[in-house]
Amino acid sequence: MTTPGEEASVTSDFVRSYVITGGRSLPSSDDLALHTLVTLAPERTLPLGAGPEVRAIWELCAGGYLSVAEVAGHLGLPVGVARLLLTDLFEQGHLLRRAEPPRAQNVDRATLEKVLNGLQSLIG
Repeated sequence: MTTPGEEASVTSDFVRSYVITGGRSLPSSDDLALHTLVTLAPERTLPLGAGPEVRAIWELCAGGYLSVAEVAGHLGLPVGVARLLLTDLFEQGHLLRRAEPPRAQNVDRATLEKVLNGLQSLIG
């Protein structure tokens, strides 16, 4: 039980994943990778009858892009369940998604030393 002003958790340990997903099978990781970034589509309204998990996703994604892994982490849901809920919202046109950012490239030591020396000469 929560007191006024205290945030209630999205789900409890008593709500099983298959209840949240309606018993549907989870999407493959190829559909929505962990690092895929999601945010709300402009001028969208919360779907009628949205469950507490969808409402929580709505509030999280309203602030900008988050990765699928971050959404799952904030909600305390298994990644597959978060992925399914995000896929539903995407298919309904409520979410935008951006491909994961490319991996950082390794830079050789000499280049890093030149950058460091340049910064030191600017700063003093």
